[in-house]
Amino acid sequence: MVKSIPHHPFLIESLRKNPALSAAYITATIEEIDPEPELLKQALSDVAEAIGQPKMTPEEYELHLKQLDELLSQQGSDMIYNLGTWLNVLGLKLTVAVGTDDVGTDTEDNTVNAEIPAELTV
Repeated sequence: MVKSIPHHPFLIESLRKNPALSAAYITATIEEIDPEPELLKQALSDVAEAIGQPKMTPEEYELHLKQLDELLSQQGSDMIYNLGTWLNVLGLKLTVAVGTDDVGTDTEDNTVNAEIPAELTV
């Protein structure tokens, strides 16, 4: 009989080994069609555990998680900017990218759009 691997330790180890997977995990959570706020908090907490906890003292890690609770209770642009700062501590960045419906595809001259960056980092 095949033994199953516990989900949480496997997830944390996978996220720790591959920061790009951590970024994709957060992105997928944010892009949910019917988002649940607790899922975003869980994804961010998982990434903090995987990437941040090994680099931080226990006190720094606990403070970082406390900051997550505080920033998720904020509204509007304050939350966005503070989330960007929170992610930077983990070595990640908050990025906005062009979606699947590229902006400006209706225009005849797409060279104008080539000069506009496809990503904006906070």
